[in-house]
Amino acid sequence: MRTLITICARGGSKGIPGKNIRPLNGRPLLHYTVATARAYAARHPGTDLELSTDSDEIRDVAAAAGLRTDYRRPAALGSDTAGKIDVIADLKRYAEEANGCSYDLVIDLDVTSPLRTVADLDAAREQLLERPAALNIFSVSPANRNPYFNMVEEQPDGRVDLAKRPQTPFLTRQSAPNVYDMNASFYIFRNDFFERGERSSITAHSLAYVVPHVCFDLDHPLDFEIMDFLLRENKLDVELCA
Repeated sequence: MRTLITICARGGSKGIPGKNIRPLNGRPLLHYTVATARAYAARHPGTDLELSTDSDEIRDVAAAAGLRTDYRRPAALGSDTAGKIDVIADLKRYAEEANGCSYDLVIDLDVTSPLRTVADLDAAREQLLERPAALNIFSVSPANRNPYFNMVEEQPDGRVDLAKRPQTPFLTRQSAPNVYDMNASFYIFRNDFFERGERSSITAHSLAYVVPHVCFDLDHPLDFEIMDFLLRENKLDVELCA
């Protein structure tokens, strides 16, 4: 099964300047994702790796970790408003033309959520392949809040109410339906996802892989400090690829 692993890393970042190559426990953040991608490819013949970036500095950092590419992200896909699916689809088209093949699966690894393992990717891949009607699967973590129980949203008249109010209220969080946070660590797409022209990773035919260990993305500077501390002090319940 031909597989393409995409790693998308834009040069600009407002929340954490330079976050894609900022050192995390002594290594550029990007290196963790490249290491996982290479380890997966070594286990699964027929897997290619590609990088989408508009930054020469990021290209150099990726090359130092063993990922080189001739692809350069078009300017139209480098803005804050560019959708991630469009970025992945353009990189897929490039890789298929460059390698003379069609990919059955595309695995996108997000640089800013590196707490994933090859075992996670393998398990999610099998979960997707077991469901022929499913178009894609993405990683999630159990949510700390539940819209059926302790999350509210503002109404047009200024009042607040439960974000999702069932006909019969749930009196305990444990009795409410399971909900999850998308931790943005990875997404796996069938080729049909792109053939159908889907524009969002959440479709009527999507699955979720519940990551069985700590996993979160880096949205704010404090997130970076927390993850750096956890790695430095060996506090995580997951072993990342070297």
